[in-house]
Order: sequence, then structure tokens, then C-alpha cells
Amino acid sequence: MSDETVPLLEVRNLVKHYREASGARVRALDDVSLTVRRGEVVGIVGESGCGKTTLGRTIMRLVEPTSGEIRVDGVDFASLSGAKLKAARRRVQMVFQDPFGSLNPRHKVGVIIAEPLVVHGVPGAKARVAELLDLVGLPGEAAGRYPHEFSGGQRQRIAIARALALDPALIIADEPVSALDVSIQSQIINLIGSLRARLGLSMIFISHDLSVVRHVSDRVGVMYFGKLVELAPTSALFERPRHPYTSALLASVPRPVKDVVREKRAGAGLVAAAPGEIPDPANPPPGCAYAARCPLAEPRCREAVPPLAAVETGHEAACWRSGEVAAREPITSA
Repeated sequence: MSDETVPLLEVRNLVKHYREASGARVRALDDVSLTVRRGEVVGIVGESGCGKTTLGRTIMRLVEPTSGEIRVDGVDFASLSGAKLKAARRRVQMVFQDPFGSLNPRHKVGVIIAEPLVVHGVPGAKARVAELLDLVGLPGEAAGRYPHEFSGGQRQRIAIARALALDPALIIADEPVSALDVSIQSQIINLIGSLRARLGLSMIFISHDLSVVRHVSDRVGVMYFGKLVELAPTSALFERPRHPYTSALLASVPRPVKDVVREKRAGAGLVAAAPGEIPDPANPPPGCAYAARCPLAEPRCREAVPPLAAVETGHEAACWRSGEVAAREPITSA
């Protein structure tokens, strides 16, 4: 199905719960809804443990959702099994955080990249491997070498080549540059950008690095405690955040001392993070999960969960006081 009016990916009310040994239920994903349009890159950000990676793995069906819908080209990916699921996986592929851990050390690169082609019975694997190596900027001779013979950046290029082998429409990139040296990160980011332009890829780009997400994404979703708490076009989210948690994330980005001093003198700036810890996912509090850490929290924040709702055109936030957050002068240098 390729109807341009249908989003490439629709995630509706996605839930993923785990059971602890004690029997307690941990809410890794709690009613997450998200769309990705064709040719769009959606960044997903948030603290460690917020559910970013679980979201990517659940969409891929590497872990099974507890409930909800995952529609790819209008087909419910979450309900497929067997041969139908195998065929559908050609449309969605994943690039993992650790390029060394995701590549089989016993296989040569040519075998690793060709594996998806072999599994799906696609002919001409050798020629396709050579094409993919060239596409990601590696020499053809790399096919005859093992993963340990390459640098971290080169291994991530190999992982990207493998993900592209079946011409997927959507790539889920889970922290694809966080394990790399800073000098190499920009090369991989530029490669992703060029591949997106050349192949028309759609992507979910998961990262904790706000500067990287700002550079590569068309829209950004902010996750906290298993929920999407804000979703907006990139420029709108960075310049005018509407959730205190988003504001706190942006305020945590290092900035020149002179800018911080200027903001304090003006009494402006983003809402800073309140002291405190993330709640226990096995024993979530009533109301907004961020309320205990939020400097803007009021009684109803601790009583009722705010829905993710439109606050501006194309901009959604799950906060009872999104207007007060927006009223604060943004820090555009973040």
C-alpha cells in the first residue's frame, strides 16, 4: 500500500508492560501515539529509562506490545505473525546503538550485509552488497573482512548498509552515534542526511543528544516515564517548548556563561528541572508523573493525568499549564 494520504507509520495507544519477579507491573510504554509521514525524520528524546529504546524495539516487534496498534502503510504490524510478519519487516529496519554488538563477529562483512537478502530470498546478493558498501562510503574489499578489523564509525556504516539492504521505507535509528567518538559522529550524521535525501527515507531517530536531534529531525517527540509529553516541529519545540520537562531538558544543555548570566539578570529563561528522582515505574504516582519534580505543579497536576493535546497548530503537549511554560522567554541558543 502506498497511498500518500496515509502516514507511513501510525502508532496508536501503544502499551508495553513488563512483570518484575515480585509480580509488579512496570509500565515501559504507556499509551503512546505517534505518526511518521513519508520522507520525514521524527526525533525521540528523553532521559535514560524514559522508554525511547523500548518504543523503537516494540515498533520493530523485537519485543511484543502489551496492547495498541502499529500500522505500517495502513497494515496493522502488531497483529501480524509468521510469514506475513516476515514480509512486512522488509519495510521497517533498525540501526542499533552499539555497532560492534549488533554485528556477528564470526561472519565477514559481506555475509552480514547479505543476510537480510538471503533470508528474504532476494537474488543478486553479491552485487547488492557491493552497491551498499559504496553507498555508505566503504570500499568493496570490506566485504571480505571481519567486524573487528574496522573502527567504530566504519562498523556503524556496515550496520547502516545492512539496514538498507531490503530498501526499507522506515529506519529506526536507536542512538546511532552515541557510542562513537565526537569526531566520527558528524560523519555518520552527514551520511544519514545524504542517504535520506538520496533514498527518500523516513526515520525515527532516537537520541539523548539534543543538538543531534535538532540537526536531523523534522519533528521531535519528548518522552518521560513511558509517555510522550510533547510533540512538535523541531524549530517550535526548541524555540517555544510547552512542557516543563522539555524546558528542563533544553536548560540542561551547556551554554556560554555570559548567556546564563544575562538570562538570570533578566529573570527569563527556561523552566529549570526541580530536584527529585524519576518515580518508581512499578508504582507510578497519580496524576502527572513529572509533578513531583515540576516547579509549576499545582494540585490538579497530582490528581489527573494531562492528555497529549494540541496547544498550537502541529504542536502537542501533555501539561495542564502549557501556557505558563510558553510565556517564559525561550533560550534559543540551546
